[in-house]
Amino acid sequence: MVVDLGYGDAGKGTVVDHLCAASPVHAVVRFNGGAQAAHNVVAVDGRHHTFAQFGSGTFTPGVRTHLSRFVLVDPLALAAEADHLRRIGVGDALDRLTVDGDALLTTPYHRAAGRARERARGADRHGSCGMGVGETAAYALAHEDAPRAGDCRSPARLRRRLAAVRDRYRDAFPGAAEDVPDVDDCVAAFTAFGERVRVVGGGHMRTLLAGGPVVFEGAQGVLLDEWHGFHPYTTWSTTTFGNAEALLREAGGGAARLGVVRAYATRHGPGPFVTEDAALTRGLPEPHNGTGPWQGPFRAGHLDAVALRYAREVTGGMDGVAVTHLDVAGARPDLRVCRAYRIGDATVRRLAPNPAGRLDLQEDLTRRLLAARPVYAPLGRPEEAVEEAAGAPVVLRSFGPTAADKRVAAAV
Repeated sequence: MVVDLGYGDAGKGTVVDHLCAASPVHAVVRFNGGAQAAHNVVAVDGRHHTFAQFGSGTFTPGVRTHLSRFVLVDPLALAAEADHLRRIGVGDALDRLTVDGDALLTTPYHRAAGRARERARGADRHGSCGMGVGETAAYALAHEDAPRAGDCRSPARLRRRLAAVRDRYRDAFPGAAEDVPDVDDCVAAFTAFGERVRVVGGGHMRTLLAGGPVVFEGAQGVLLDEWHGFHPYTTWSTTTFGNAEALLREAGGGAARLGVVRAYATRHGPGPFVTEDAALTRGLPEPHNGTGPWQGPFRAGHLDAVALRYAREVTGGMDGVAVTHLDVAGARPDLRVCRAYRIGDATVRRLAPNPAGRLDLQEDLTRRLLAARPVYAPLGRPEEAVEEAAGAPVVLRSFGPTAADKRVAAAV
């Protein structure tokens, strides 16, 4: 199970790509998030793809992708992603894909509603990716008839459910300027998706596990978790190991826990970022991340041991850690590690996790973090700082974007 211990963008995709290339892997299971995920993978031959819904092991021939019921599936974005993979030489990605019929569908109406809601926040934007994922989750909480992947096999039911989402969008945002497609056009596209991919039941997980080793690939990062992230600058998704472990319990399996962290910190979009350093943002090139119209700027800072210890606690710990971007750390002697925060007159070395569901307490924590100042020490060897804060050994070191740039330090 692969989980990002920060705000995302730590390198989950490149780690999963390595795991699939280095040893036989039957499938990659996505267990949270949706089309807003952006896992950049660079093949040894230079090909690049940003994996959103397909598993990041897709460059390795034969590795399958399964979108579990916890994934919010966007058929239109998935088709565009498959088209890009086809253009760079991976023509069978859809043939290797299975989708749980209970997975929620993200539609153009969810996307338009999410963007309208984010625009309405003005200067208080939360950093939405603009893909409609949060709107999909919110709609499903309020409507039992939210469209799901299995509906793509039933055009009449699909039409009713899509029309309901469209009508809600129009009612909620009567002045919204964004054009959305007709329901009939969506039905045609979504039923074509249902005919092209294999939609399966929940029991398919047992079949996958029986077929060989499986990698569970998470999206976003623990510090963006819907319950334990720094509200309201969070995602509508459980970003810990929780969903993957639920799937494994149901299927009678188990897996090792692998956390992923950069040798320095990053955050894409607004929200608390105690160790942010404008000089690092300017000086560290990010070829596949930048300022977006919805998320906002990509920000860089120093390794944050306080936040890493917090991620360790809310996930329940891990068996090993992969540290990425060590090539950058080796070229930047100015990198530091934050050992504590100064908040008012207090020195804070530990952020105590709040009970899940207490978003009021998480919002209080966010306000404290927005006022926090870092207490730095020299970074030294990043692996040692990470091991101390994460309470787990570094088992994989990454010195670049390809599988060839990985060094195995220990077995998980």
